[in-house]
Amino acid sequence: MAHTRINLGSLKAFEAAARALSLTRAAEELNVTQAAVSQQVRQLEAQLGVDLFRRLPRGLALTDEALGLLPAIQEAFDRIEGALDRVGSGSAGEVVHVGAVGTFACGWLLPRLAEFARRHPGVDVRLSTHNNRVDPAGEGLDYAIRYGRGTWPGMESRFLMGAPLTPLCTPAIAAQLRAPADLARFPLLRSYFVDDWRLWFEAAQTVLPGPVNGPIFDSSLTMVQCALQGHGIALAPLAMFAAERAEGRLLQPFAVELDAGGYWLTRLALKPAGAGARAFAEWLHSECAAAP
Repeated sequence: MAHTRINLGSLKAFEAAARALSLTRAAEELNVTQAAVSQQVRQLEAQLGVDLFRRLPRGLALTDEALGLLPAIQEAFDRIEGALDRVGSGSAGEVVHVGAVGTFACGWLLPRLAEFARRHPGVDVRLSTHNNRVDPAGEGLDYAIRYGRGTWPGMESRFLMGAPLTPLCTPAIAAQLRAPADLARFPLLRSYFVDDWRLWFEAAQTVLPGPVNGPIFDSSLTMVQCALQGHGIALAPLAMFAAERAEGRLLQPFAVELDAGGYWLTRLALKPAGAGARAFAEWLHSECAAAP
């Protein structure tokens, strides 16, 4: 059922009365008479076909229908007020929705987002994270930052940076490693790319002595957290954990790295990009190109 004749005045009267649980205080806030607030509320009740208040001897009580309606109305008014504030301050701009694989978001993008905001104050970046499985159309994303080889059906992909994998572990474990074969004495933490450890041992020209015996993670972030707690050795992109390495909590025991993919900025090929989205893409690409 469409309620096309409901006006903002009735909704505002209801919201104020519901918040104060008093028609009198609502009238004072809105600078109108109590009778006007009462009329607006009754008009809204009549249009919705439900009672929104139970009139008590002293004040009001919300009905179940009002309890369900109030949060949505308050959120809507908050969004309208925020939009008006941005327009009034001259800072209204484009919202860009970005989904980034969590490792890249935490290890590289987040420390730099403030610089993008400084350069482009009119672009509002909304960032969400994923574990490399993402539905850009279903999630309404302008861009998805993913790890892989750059081949995703229906997507336009732009290379950002390489992310070779290398063993990472605590100093206590690193002290016990003399050669790549020694890694097999510890749990080898894995991602859902199950062949990565086998391929790394091949790159290190070492025969993997037996099957890989570690748990599987859907995120390098959680895998490395497990390694930081001393529960095994992670195979993860070195560049995404610079902070942990600088603090001395995480070491790279061997210099061998496996090129298993890189980070890509992807977007739906048929979805047009607005000015703000294009500005974000160009900034991100230039920052990645300048990274050591």
